[in-house]
Amino acid sequence: MTTETGRLGVPLALRRGADAVWMALAALLVAFHVGLVFSGLVPNLVARPLHMALILPFALVYGVAPGWRRRSGAALAGLGIAAALWVALDHDALLQQYGFLEGRGQMAIAGVLLLVVLETARRAIGWPLPAIAALALLYGLLGQYVPGRFGHAGTPVESFLGTLTIAEGGIWGSLTGISVNVVAIFVIFGAVLNAGEAGQGFMNLAAAAAGRLRGGAAKVSVLSSALFGSISGSASANVASTGAVTLPAMLRLGYPKRLAAAVEAVASSGGQIMPPLMGAGAFVMVELTGVPYTAIMAAALPPALLYFLAVWIGIDAYARRMGLSGIGMEDRPSGRDVLVTSLFFLVPFTVLLWAMFGAGFTPEYAAALAVAAAALLLLTNGDLEFRPAEIAERMGKALLNAARQVALIASIILCASIVVGVLAITGLGVKVTSLILAGGGGMLWPSLLLTAIACLLLGMEVPTTAAYVVCVSVAGPALVALGLEPLEAHLFVFWYALLSTITPPVCGAVFIAAGMVGERWTRVATSAMALGIGLYLIPLGMVANPDLLRLAEAPVAALLAALRVALGLAAISYGLIGARRVAPTAGLVALGLAILFSGLVI
Repeated sequence: MTTETGRLGVPLALRRGADAVWMALAALLVAFHVGLVFSGLVPNLVARPLHMALILPFALVYGVAPGWRRRSGAALAGLGIAAALWVALDHDALLQQYGFLEGRGQMAIAGVLLLVVLETARRAIGWPLPAIAALALLYGLLGQYVPGRFGHAGTPVESFLGTLTIAEGGIWGSLTGISVNVVAIFVIFGAVLNAGEAGQGFMNLAAAAAGRLRGGAAKVSVLSSALFGSISGSASANVASTGAVTLPAMLRLGYPKRLAAAVEAVASSGGQIMPPLMGAGAFVMVELTGVPYTAIMAAALPPALLYFLAVWIGIDAYARRMGLSGIGMEDRPSGRDVLVTSLFFLVPFTVLLWAMFGAGFTPEYAAALAVAAAALLLLTNGDLEFRPAEIAERMGKALLNAARQVALIASIILCASIVVGVLAITGLGVKVTSLILAGGGGMLWPSLLLTAIACLLLGMEVPTTAAYVVCVSVAGPALVALGLEPLEAHLFVFWYALLSTITPPVCGAVFIAAGMVGERWTRVATSAMALGIGLYLIPLGMVANPDLLRLAEAPVAALLAALRVALGLAAISYGLIGARRVAPTAGLVALGLAILFSGLVI
């Protein structure tokens, strides 16, 4: 008797059994986070360790090829799960210890938790953020030996490690709470949407709205990336998903590879500044600023729209120069397809917005209702057919993608929480803040420049949300001390943490888009920086025109500020791309900058 085998010689029965186990784990993770929304108050030292325990298999084992990496990942996951469960089960007793470890056993568990968090982040996103966290830990342990103002008085090891691992001052801190209670449910929402026809709905609606225009294929990319990116929250994921459709369409219509890839990279990067998800940044901002989520959405929306407006104008200028036409009628979706597939994202988004703004529910409760609406729509397809096999496939895709994305974001936030915890325990954040103030000479604009450079450097190897958390922890207080509103300072840092997606030498979105079309990344990056000029200027425009962020409180003033910024960006974008001689380019750029910063003298 022979045994049926699949890829890699693994018996199909074993593969099916493993698939069933992963599906069950994914369902457990999703059920836990959805259940938290409706379960009332769950102690933080229960919910947050359970969150870590559930994500570890997906962060360390799932999708890893058999071998040493998978075996070591499984061992780390087992140790991390055991340690996290111990915290959850003993939370009542641990609360009485006030962050002070007792005995070698607890010291060992604390070491395991920190090691697993660092290694999980390293495997998920690479070495830079874990290296920063490891250096922070070393500083906390040995900083009393550092001479001068950057040393600290020293903290007992039992207290230092205990605050980070058995209290709410480190890996179980408020950042992790945001990941557990809010980010996870919105990530699940995005995964359920993407498992159905919502992604195709985004593409169809964009093609119907912009396909016939000059440079239509590129403008479709902008619209679809704005729509898709608003729920994906990842520039790389956005490039890979929408780019798979838009890049071939642009190349087929004669777009240069350099331009096609640049359009996709720039448009996809905007997804991380587009409400409602903003790559989890909006929810972290809620915790760090104390500003309600709906107010952050209202403040973040005008700058995000201005960013895409600047990209649109740049594309139109390129289209004029190169004679790029729109998409042919035969390649555009029918009205029926646009209507039907659009419902797959319009219905859940309508539920989300009604629940938040109409019924006044919390963001996580609203997202849970939207998840339910999106899940119901998985029961049919774009042809409005009920096919059980397709439904099961869509449900499975939604569960697994949700688990993987929740695990990725949790890996980042758990690691960043170590850095934030050490800054709080040692007071290093205050010292770095004073250094920024001194370096900027006590003046706002030089301090903004220093902060922008720090965000760019950190963001080169660290995901946007993590770069934002680390930068704002040290630079945010300095900018507030110099006169910025807290939300203004946080949005400034968050935008500049995104610079590295299109700015050399490390520009992730550009690398991916260039690879997909087979073009040199340096050529793509040059065009991307011109198209994405708004990413460099809009944060400065927020400071020069603070009314831009006050849509909820002063809508008329916000709209006037947005108009001023839009005119400035339009002149700059067209000058850089459309004006082909030095004098007109310099003139338009100078005019645009004058308009953009006119808010400083009004």
